[in-house]
Amino acid sequence: MIQIISNPSIIEAVGTKGKIIEEFFGRVNSKTSDISIARMKSPQGWEEPGQKPEFDEYTVVLKGTLKVETKVEEYNVIAGQGILTEKNEWIKYSTPYEGGAEYIAVCLPAFSPDIVHRDE
Repeated sequence: MIQIISNPSIIEAVGTKGKIIEEFFGRVNSKTSDISIARMKSPQGWEEPGQKPEFDEYTVVLKGTLKVETKVEEYNVIAGQGILTEKNEWIKYSTPYEGGAEYIAVCLPAFSPDIVHRDE
């Protein structure tokens, strides 16, 4: 079956400031539970709580810098780079640098608030 996605669904973001999530494929826009694909637009100063998700997340930064923290290391992922975070690993995303960041996030299985397990 072929499915054309004419427009993404705008999903409310968790965290500080006004991050925009445009879900093309996922539980909301395409009713897909196997995978989610979304474009994120995060302003400078945005951060979300840490999380320990039940999904692998593949992220490709299109513009700016995405800061990714684990319990062991911090990474600054710049435009043109990607990062893979594996399920059940604690992770925290933020965009503290000038210009924020725009990036694509792919989650396997699809993102769901029920399986992201954010910090209190």
